[in-house]
Amino acid sequence: MSAKPQTVDFGASDTFGAHVFRVEISALRTSSVQIIENFGYRGLEGGIPLDEERVILKRPVWSAIADTARQEFNDRLKGAKIPAGRWHTGTNLVERLLGKELCVLAWAAETANEDQIRVICSKWAALRPEERWWLFSMTVAEAGLSDDTQRGWRRALFLALSDGEKPAATKKRRRQVENDLFTLPLFQDPQ
Repeated sequence: MSAKPQTVDFGASDTFGAHVFRVEISALRTSSVQIIENFGYRGLEGGIPLDEERVILKRPVWSAIADTARQEFNDRLKGAKIPAGRWHTGTNLVERLLGKELCVLAWAAETANEDQIRVICSKWAALRPEERWWLFSMTVAEAGLSDDTQRGWRRALFLALSDGEKPAATKKRRRQVENDLFTLPLFQDPQ
């Protein structure tokens, strides 16, 4: 039987060269928080950089989203029988897929106010992990670096996840169906 892989912080492999995300939290409460993707052994090969800074968050924004991310990640880690993590000053390592999900949350919240951040956290938590991974892939292809704020998919993430208002209740609209699937000529008997 093989030994269980050792992890640190939020499910990140403790082996050298693993593809992980780093969350750099300064001891100074006024300093920004950086989220950096470290490509591990794949870095510096085939045009892939060693690491890329994905987002820089102001400390109040980080403080507003950190607990939501911690709770979500720890629930999933516990389900996989991996020790839970906690945010601490210095370097926090985050497993690659969880790091992608954290970037989606951070990108959506980076320019939000307090009220919007609450809505963003709620909507982010309601997304399935696969949906977050897809959103990361779409965003990183166009606007995935720290200085790409308010561009393309990053702007779309903010707009989609921060809209917490429901449209005003008005009279119900009925859809007018001219043809349904079974009245199309394709499904009628030839005469």
